[in-house]
Amino acid sequence: MALVTLSQPLFPAGDIVMTQGVSDLIQRGALNPSPYLQRHLAGDWGDLCDEDRHTNDAALKHDDRLFSSYQVTPALKLWIITEWNRSVTTLLLPDEY
Repeated sequence: MALVTLSQPLFPAGDIVMTQGVSDLIQRGALNPSPYLQRHLAGDWGDLCDEDRHTNDAALKHDDRLFSSYQVTPALKLWIITEWNRSVTTLLLPDEY
């Protein structure tokens, strides 16, 4: 089951997977990851410094890893990482990295 459907993402997500921590939050109703995944696939890297944003922009052109960070609540941050070969996109919590 797909978390999100986009008509034209900037890059392929590959398989979308999540860590146990993200899964637990979704099951408890504490997190809906779909809007953050949509943002990631659209090139909105979230709460990154300018240098990291530029790194992601270059990674789009040179097939490198893509990283986004979203402050969901004051106490909850979600990271999304798409591998360099676009085979897998992982949703994770920072302490699960």
